[in-house]
Amino acid sequence: MKIMSIENLTFSFSKANNPVIHQFSFSMDEGEIVGVLGQSGSGKSTLLRLISGLEVPIEGTIEIAGTTVADHKVFVQPENRGVGMVFQDYALFPHMTVKDNILFGLSRLPRKERHNRVVEMLELVQMKEYEKRYPHELSGGQQQRIALARALAPQPKLLLMDEPFSNLDASLRESIRDELRSILKEANMTCIIVTHDREDVEAICDRSILFGETRGKFPAARETGPKLTFVQ
Repeated sequence: MKIMSIENLTFSFSKANNPVIHQFSFSMDEGEIVGVLGQSGSGKSTLLRLISGLEVPIEGTIEIAGTTVADHKVFVQPENRGVGMVFQDYALFPHMTVKDNILFGLSRLPRKERHNRVVEMLELVQMKEYEKRYPHELSGGQQQRIALARALAPQPKLLLMDEPFSNLDASLRESIRDELRSILKEANMTCIIVTHDREDVEAICDRSILFGETRGKFPAARETGPKLTFVQ
């Protein structure tokens, strides 16, 4: 089943500038993890902002789970797109406990269902014993897991992750990669991960897209690695 489809997407920050994204088309199947690989300024984070509804495309169509969320006639607001987002700095609420951070996006559910969902998410990310702690009491890797649990809790159709490892040191980054793929696959979550690190893609993603200026600057993908698609 196709979870997301993009056709001829074009975006520029102003009419005077060249497009950051030009005539981009792409689709994803349910449960697929796709990496968007590129250097700073190549447009990879802008793509996430367009999918989530934080930016409005100049041209093109975005469909999520068979529903058009952006085209020349339609623009669905971010909160109604069924998209979860994990930001580069995790964006956890510092004054809320781990439990309350996860509860934040579950206000539409009955109280008992909200509680059960929090327990389920904490078990998924192996953080159940930390539910009463605050973000400043957690390590960087633990904060990332809670940010992931919070994004998964409302059961989004699509999860977007923007440079999820940028705040982790090299040794922790390596161990967290395997954990992240395991969590996403167990949840059967369709996910796009933006990164500038080829190793992130090879460790986590089923396939990847190389954006803009990265073309030719990375070695060819190994036969056992993700499929690479070049985008200009």
